[in-house]
Amino acid sequence: MEYIYELTLKVRDYECDLQGIVNNANYQHYLEHTRHEFLLSVGLDFAKLHEEGVDPVVARINMAFKTPLKSGDEFVSKLYMKKEGIKYVFYQDIFRRSDQKVVVKAVVESVCLVNGRLNTSDLFDRVFASYLNE
Repeated sequence: MEYIYELTLKVRDYECDLQGIVNNANYQHYLEHTRHEFLLSVGLDFAKLHEEGVDPVVARINMAFKTPLKSGDEFVSKLYMKKEGIKYVFYQDIFRRSDQKVVVKAVVESVCLVNGRLNTSDLFDRVFASYLNE
């Protein structure tokens, strides 16, 4: 496993619940934001893709929560990917920056709708070719 992208973020107060830890739903936002920033880093804009009829969508997410984050914590969200059939599978891990403890381990399966139909994306295959760990 070799990460191909990483993004450093910081927990905001409103992302925490009454227990003072990040609410579980916010981790999906962190993961999604990381994927979108990864797309931008390889020259793909999520909104422009939609305008061109290419819509990557999440088909399944599996998340394992390991260590909670608290308000003000900085963390690093990392990813690598594989292609399985028509799915692009993102393996995403979040680490607390202060001690490098694993916060979340996630597997995000995504597929592409091309002009509204489930299909492979030649564009993604081409852009992701050097990143895919098949």
